[in-house]
Amino acid sequence: MKYIEDDLKGKTILITGGAGFIGSNLAFYFQHNHPFAKVVVLDSFRSGETFSNGNLKSFGHFKNLIGFSGEIISGDINDKDLLLDLEINYKFDYIFHEAAISDTTAQEQDLMIKTNVNAYKDLLELALRHDANMIYASSAATYGNAKSPQIVGREAPQNVYGFSKLSMDNISREYIKSSDISIVGLRYFNVYGRGEYFKNTTASMVLQFGHQLLAGKNPKLFEDSDKILRDFIYIEDVIQANIKAMHPSESGIYNVGTGKARSFQDIVDILQKELGTTLECQYIPNPFIGSYQFHTQADISTTKEALCYNPEYEMEDAIKDYASEIKRLYEEEVK
Repeated sequence: MKYIEDDLKGKTILITGGAGFIGSNLAFYFQHNHPFAKVVVLDSFRSGETFSNGNLKSFGHFKNLIGFSGEIISGDINDKDLLLDLEINYKFDYIFHEAAISDTTAQEQDLMIKTNVNAYKDLLELALRHDANMIYASSAATYGNAKSPQIVGREAPQNVYGFSKLSMDNISREYIKSSDISIVGLRYFNVYGRGEYFKNTTASMVLQFGHQLLAGKNPKLFEDSDKILRDFIYIEDVIQANIKAMHPSESGIYNVGTGKARSFQDIVDILQKELGTTLECQYIPNPFIGSYQFHTQADISTTKEALCYNPEYEMEDAIKDYASEIKRLYEEEVK
């Protein structure tokens, strides 16, 4: 689906984290809809390096870019020599900044701040020197346990990841005051869809439940899962928001969700219908009561106004669209 009609022929687009979930979807959006734009993907790609919690430091995977014909650079956004090379040898018109440490359970506060906050400021300076519009990934983690609906300006991050994203937003606000470029931060809620498989255990519960069902395993849900609600947003609507953020009516920080809260029980029920399974759910005690969000719902009123954003996928439609990919991944990657 094409969200912008203006001609991007001859324009150069940088996508950091372009071998990751959202970044790779952006890369293919431009390749399919604006083939005469130059797209440069930057990603650190995965290695064997892990955090102290055992999770990978980078989820970027070459398989997310199979079929992509643009330029690919392997590199770390913390590498100032690399950023200098980008500044000298390219002239970017748009920067989509998706690269980050996105593991909310990572304990390495120093690396989280260096990667998510300090490197972002360096990229903002690059955007200013290139006169490039900046669109970057913020997060609903900035809200912590704030009451629903979550509204920009009412943040209370509960981990260093959420704190780092809020720090990015604060930096952005300062730059917005004095710069001529457009700067838009997109606070993603619970994103799911094609391209997330290589996030491993941090992939959405839509994918994880789907693979449990296909393996013939009874889906395990916390007790009262019909009352645990999240704003789940399909990747297609996230891409819509990013593309419309290229030319906002006003720079700023905006929520990207559906504006509706759905339950984990809904996910399993819809998946069972689309995957043709009838497995009984197993309900287990929730060990995270007291430190667990029971309800998230994005206030998207300002997003609609500034970006002309309008989510197009209900969960039923999204999972129906996603089901064939869930099956393919199970056959090719899981079994």
